[in-house]
Amino acid sequence: MKKSIGIGTYALPSPVWVVGTYDAAGKPNLMTAAWGGICNSRPPCIYVSLRKATYSHGNIMTRKAYTVSIPSEKHVREADWLGIASGRDVDKFEIAKLTSVKGSTVDAPYVEEFPVVIECRVKEVVELGLHTQFVGEIMGVKADADVLNAKGMIDIEKVKPILFTAGAGTYHGVGNKLQDAFTVREMKT
Repeated sequence: MKKSIGIGTYALPSPVWVVGTYDAAGKPNLMTAAWGGICNSRPPCIYVSLRKATYSHGNIMTRKAYTVSIPSEKHVREADWLGIASGRDVDKFEIAKLTSVKGSTVDAPYVEEFPVVIECRVKEVVELGLHTQFVGEIMGVKADADVLNAKGMIDIEKVKPILFTAGAGTYHGVGNKLQDAFTVREMKT
């Protein structure tokens, strides 16, 4: 029997994404966000939901663009810290010893050291309450060659992205492949 644990953000898993933005003066900034995901296929879109109090929120509202850099497990410490410190107070790229790269398709920076980056132009802004959801149309995706499979697609086991468990407040790695998707054509009764 299942036990009620109350209302909360218990969806599993949440991605650990590092959102890149420029402020009004052009200073690059980073923020770790776990509230994000795919929200449309055509045009391809992802969303991130940020609190209005964050520095990145204002940057996105001003520039109408952001990037999502996907860190690998080896950058879990940096990803955690980027979600705690404020870009209002410090230069996160400098302190975390990460390299800022200007996006080629949007007005936002990304992290050179992280294996995958998604460049987004804001398509829609949805006020939800404490958070604002920024729906970003994907304008470009870049990946390091060593995280691609033989077909040139991103291989999750090579990227080794970080997952977040909101209820427990913990980070996790990705397990092994279980099977190829879209292969079960019927279920036997």
